[in-house]
Amino acid sequence: MAYSTDDLVQRLKKPAGIRSVRLGDAKVTYVPDGAARLRPRDLLPDTPGEVWDARPEFLDTSGNLVVSIGGLLVENGDRALLIDVGIGPHDSHASQGPVATMHGGALLDSLAALGRRPEEIEAVAFTHLHPDHIGWAWHPAPGGDRPPFARADYLMSEPEWAHRGVLEAQGMSKEMAGLAPSVRTVADGQEIFPGVRMRIGAGHTPGHAEYVITSGGQRLIAFGDAMLSSIQVEHPEWPLAFDGDPVPAADYRRRLVADLAEPDTIGFGIHFADVVFGHVRRDGDRPTWRPLDASSVGDDL
Repeated sequence: MAYSTDDLVQRLKKPAGIRSVRLGDAKVTYVPDGAARLRPRDLLPDTPGEVWDARPEFLDTSGNLVVSIGGLLVENGDRALLIDVGIGPHDSHASQGPVATMHGGALLDSLAALGRRPEEIEAVAFTHLHPDHIGWAWHPAPGGDRPPFARADYLMSEPEWAHRGVLEAQGMSKEMAGLAPSVRTVADGQEIFPGVRMRIGAGHTPGHAEYVITSGGQRLIAFGDAMLSSIQVEHPEWPLAFDGDPVPAADYRRRLVADLAEPDTIGFGIHFADVVFGHVRRDGDRPTWRPLDASSVGDDL
């Protein structure tokens, strides 16, 4: 099934459902937890106003960017890895700032729809420690007093964990304490699961990581919050409000977009509306995001 123009416009205005692609012996699946609506001019403050007038397909009826919140399930035979775990039970609304609304809490139900129980996840790998990526790693499971993935190792880059004090100072001491017993730090380039290696990026957080999944002559790059919307593929130079260090973050995005354009490469943008899997292709002078046809929950996963 190829996306029609009308279908693509609709997908850009809603969060992703469960979607899956295969890479050789591996299956990778987006596992929804929730969604957010972001104010585009606050999120990308250096964008000219006419950009959004010219690109209304990216905005919902309230004029906001719709982003997905969830995780990426990587399965190889009976083994399972989860990259990021959503925000967990959460519902917020703000009258100003980049985040207009955010809600979560569906990830465990999404896993159940895929036939996976939390105790079957051998490791949880994190791109970084922002709240919308670690929620179910510290929040107790419904009806219990321990997180649902308490049996799993929590994997993250060494510099990300080393700088957790910044988040503790911002009021996230409870979250960091909840993660600490299970954390195992990972070095740049280390393999963490069959065919899955971590690479440290730059700029968004001190140790923001991407995960490269290789199988069957293809690779998939799960790039976390390096980009939050597929429009950023066209403009990697645009500063992102949530980047801790904007200049290296923009340099990293440029390198990432070039890497995603390489042959046999699939990108995974965890926040990319209902177009989380895609290829980067040239459209005139600009790279663009071309959504990949992916099985939905109603298809043969």
